[in-house]
Amino acid sequence: MYIVAIVQARMGSMRFPNKVMQSIGIGVPMIEVLLSRLSKSKEIDKIILATSNDQCNKTLVEHVSGLGYDVYQGSENDVLDRYYKAAMEQKNLSAIVRITGDCPLVDPDIVDTVIKKYKSSDAEYVSNTNPPTYPDGMDVEVFSLFSLKMAWKNTKTQYEREHVTPFMRKPGKFKIENISNSKDYSDERLTVDSTEDLEVVREVFKYFHPKIDFSWLDIMKLRDGSPEIFMKNQHLVRNEGGVMSTGQKLWGRAKKVIPGGNMLLSKRAEIFLPGRWPTYFSKAKGCKIWDLDGREYIDMSIMGIGTNILGYGHPEVDAAVQKTIKNGNMSTFNCPEEVYLAEKLVEIHPWADMVRFARSGGEANAIAIRIARAATGKDKVAICGYHGWHDWYLSANLAENDRLDGHLLPGLEPKGVPRNLKDTALPFRYNNFSELATLVRNHDIGVIKMEVQRNEYPKDNFLEKVRSLATEKKIVLIFDECTSGFRETFGGLHKKYGVEPDMAIFGKSLGNGYAITATIGRKEVMEATQSTFISSTFWTERIGPTAALKTLEVMNQTKSWEKITAIGKNIEDKWRQLSKKYKLSIKINGLPSMTGFTFQSNNWLKYKTYITQEMLKNNILATNVIYICTEHTEKYIDRYFEVLEPIFKQIKECEEGKPIEQLLEGDVCHSGFQRLN
Repeated sequence: MYIVAIVQARMGSMRFPNKVMQSIGIGVPMIEVLLSRLSKSKEIDKIILATSNDQCNKTLVEHVSGLGYDVYQGSENDVLDRYYKAAMEQKNLSAIVRITGDCPLVDPDIVDTVIKKYKSSDAEYVSNTNPPTYPDGMDVEVFSLFSLKMAWKNTKTQYEREHVTPFMRKPGKFKIENISNSKDYSDERLTVDSTEDLEVVREVFKYFHPKIDFSWLDIMKLRDGSPEIFMKNQHLVRNEGGVMSTGQKLWGRAKKVIPGGNMLLSKRAEIFLPGRWPTYFSKAKGCKIWDLDGREYIDMSIMGIGTNILGYGHPEVDAAVQKTIKNGNMSTFNCPEEVYLAEKLVEIHPWADMVRFARSGGEANAIAIRIARAATGKDKVAICGYHGWHDWYLSANLAENDRLDGHLLPGLEPKGVPRNLKDTALPFRYNNFSELATLVRNHDIGVIKMEVQRNEYPKDNFLEKVRSLATEKKIVLIFDECTSGFRETFGGLHKKYGVEPDMAIFGKSLGNGYAITATIGRKEVMEATQSTFISSTFWTERIGPTAALKTLEVMNQTKSWEKITAIGKNIEDKWRQLSKKYKLSIKINGLPSMTGFTFQSNNWLKYKTYITQEMLKNNILATNVIYICTEHTEKYIDRYFEVLEPIFKQIKECEEGKPIEQLLEGDVCHSGFQRLN
């Protein structure tokens, strides 16, 4: 028999890029050590490297070629195709040995044992992994050219084509044999799929240096005598990378180089489904999202944190932006669109006279506070609701860490906020006018800043009372409409209640996914901007205002706020019907267009996790909150409830005594701010 070992390796690994060219700690890259150890096999006639034709592999190709090995370059993601075509280039080939590039400690004796078993049997596939008894990193598969060809012709799924041999291992397809060790070492980890793995392997080579052809049993003896060397990667799971999605792998990388993993707490994977949430997207259109593996989902959750009332990738908005990009986004001159947009917002809100723009909600909130303080000459602000991450807001937690817990996100630490800001931001609860009145009576309040509505409706003329108090005490009243704007009216939600503020803030949906926020206000307040300094380079870019102008135009034409409110009310009614059918106590809250529910149960967070887990299996992104867009048509809502109903049935059984823990496949989702390791 003519036996060829094909080593698959590439530089573009999602979990650990460039790993195969990482130094192993003895002056040579990992791939070179692997090939050197593999070349000690007495049963292999030839070794070739199979990598992808991506340009990023140039260094790898040049290095391995320089060592005298043949290199085949093929598909980046269809590794089965890469294997098959690499094999077909070999003359007189009888069988293929599959080795992965993340196994620098591969043992030639184990390789030869598996090959000999293949030669002496009539099996078409032989491995030491079915089930595994050798350490992870000692994996060897040997199979015939015929079985490889059959897999190449018949395998359709992305997973099977990426992992090469799943088709061969299916029952009844081929005769299969397995090599087992007398003692089970399958929990030991000697592969390199993470930086922790690399640190362990480096320590192993450092111990045996300058010898590199030590055996796996030598490593196990070292493990018994110096277990501390092997501790760094013991928390990792065997073949975890094989079952993790591309997004989950990238999230693992992200947490190592980005504090907290990403830029927005509300998009952390742990908020949704720890260890299983796809996390990253490749495409978004309408109310659908595609992950990095090309899997398609219906977004019945937060729709970009409420940024896309018209759905993802609205054709008219995108076309306007593309035209702007073609003509140039930035220049020494100002963009005229900011004037047109300011005029439009004032037209929609006749009580306002002037506008300032930014690109994020946190910026707009900080701008509004700066202007209002400049206008009143007073520092203290009474706040209600969530208003961003800046010092002025987070300072509310300087006195007591939980003062903001009832304002959307619990657990926000004020570390890094100057202590002298203590008691400059003073929270009051929604619909609790007496609490606000007490703050105004006991403190020199210059600004009242609040959300018009989030989880509950105003009661007992609450908004009117706030307006009257602000007018009487010459306090600037700011309505934060970053979230609520354009969801029930064409403009701010305050138009619905007939209460006009002195300033209002808009964001999120204003640009239908493009970055643009606005602070509008009365002239006598807004002109205070001239007496302070508020300025930023990228507030002058052109894409945001362009997107906002077209978004407002489409909203007005389609009466989008009426559509999303009606859709939301329909969903709320269906939630109530389900809860009544299964005798579950739920509480529905929020605007109909950004509605949500909670079970009245001590197990609520576990139930929320279970909902997300089961919905994800059915290609639906869902928790307990839905931000509605105009693309949430009846067919998507019907599909959502088709999957949700059996989940409610299971939750009812849990309320009657069945342990919810038996249904959960991972950790419970986070409820607020938590540090990530």
